[in-house]
Amino acid sequence: MPPGEAALAVNPWVALEPGADPAERAGAIRRAHEAFTAAGSVDRPVRPVVVDSWQRSARAHVSPDSTAAVELDDGELGAYRAEHPLARVMPLIRELTGSFAMDGEHLLAICDTQGRLLWVEGHAGARRRAGRMNFVPGARWAESAMGTNAPGTAVAVDRAVQVFAAEHFSRPVQPWTCAAAPVHDPRTGRVLGAVDITGGDRLAHPHSLAFVQAVARAAESQLALLAPPPTACTVLELSALGRDEALLAHGGRTVRLSPRHSEIVVLLACHPEGLSGDELLLSLYEDESVSPVTLRAELSRLRRLLGEEVLHSRPYRLDVPVEADFATVLRRLGSGAPAAALDAYTGPLLPGSRAPAVERLRRRIEDELRAALVARRDPDLLDAWTRSAWGTDDLGAWTALAAALPRGSVAAAVARARLGELDGELGVADTADRNGAAPRKAGGPRAAGAHGTAPPRGATWSQPRRS
Repeated sequence: MPPGEAALAVNPWVALEPGADPAERAGAIRRAHEAFTAAGSVDRPVRPVVVDSWQRSARAHVSPDSTAAVELDDGELGAYRAEHPLARVMPLIRELTGSFAMDGEHLLAICDTQGRLLWVEGHAGARRRAGRMNFVPGARWAESAMGTNAPGTAVAVDRAVQVFAAEHFSRPVQPWTCAAAPVHDPRTGRVLGAVDITGGDRLAHPHSLAFVQAVARAAESQLALLAPPPTACTVLELSALGRDEALLAHGGRTVRLSPRHSEIVVLLACHPEGLSGDELLLSLYEDESVSPVTLRAELSRLRRLLGEEVLHSRPYRLDVPVEADFATVLRRLGSGAPAAALDAYTGPLLPGSRAPAVERLRRRIEDELRAALVARRDPDLLDAWTRSAWGTDDLGAWTALAAALPRGSVAAAVARARLGELDGELGVADTADRNGAAPRKAGGPRAAGAHGTAPPRGATWSQPRRS
């Protein structure tokens, strides 16, 4: 592997490895961009994170010659900014970034979760030039609207990212380089927006990515200090991955739920519109002879535990927004961020549960995450998966890992040895059928998504109320 590619493999979120020639790299990426917009094909030296973003941009029908639309005029913008959670930490963000932006002729920009720019500040000359492409307060720079760009892509994948020159999907933006990091609500973990530094090629350096990450973390710490004490009307924070007894944090206290109550809360979190008693019975019990009285008794005990203001009936529903760890994994997968999804995945959903609907959801999460990791072919992600208790027998993941590792390396030899063990356990004589992306486990071959890849009918994920 050439030295440059080895550096990129260490941190794919950094635009340029040390020693790279910015002009030479920009020219190569520009040619790759033209090939992609003309024929849909892309190859090195474009980073995988950029390739994924270009493909999402194309699927969203973003024009490579697009300019941003201004969605909030001055009157709307002022009122919206005043109420936005990030307004409370803007003094801190300005203090941390002001001299950096002015001295380097850069811009500081803050966007919301829709990619709309709320603040654009910094060097006057840079602001005038950026104004020509509508990089201005009130403009929408979501990836789905403007294609690959640091603030929009950082929100889309929930990761800090640099975008260098022609890596931008929109040609008018390609003279610029930017680095952005998402800012999260420290209480719920949801993305509030992103902090971005935009300027010239000098920003294509690991230090600028580390800088915006540090600013974002400082903003989150400040938000945590400013947060009011939790009240009975906040959110339910549900942790159900990797445990049979879910943890539920609410109103300043954390309770451990029984296995049956864990199943009920998980299902109600998936159905904020509520479920009837019959629907819950079918979702929870394999035995169709279970009496509705049994379920009503469980729900009565759960209501005493949570409070009547939280658990309602007719239909059964949670009257408080839920932030669930398994929903976070699915959201990140949906935004094309398997690394972030893997970070949030702490194990199978309620692994001991035999409730039919929970089993379907557990398989869906595991299958979609595994398939995304196999498709990404990132050796670090695949190694993390195969080292886990739930991935150690995953034949598809070991196959992808062996293919992704450098030939002749010790790690590749270990992976091939493990493949041999799994082949022996499966009794697989012909390994040619493993050349595709469908992963299988030694405990019983199955393709990703083979069981219940779609959520239960009407399933959605509860979202916290707007701040």
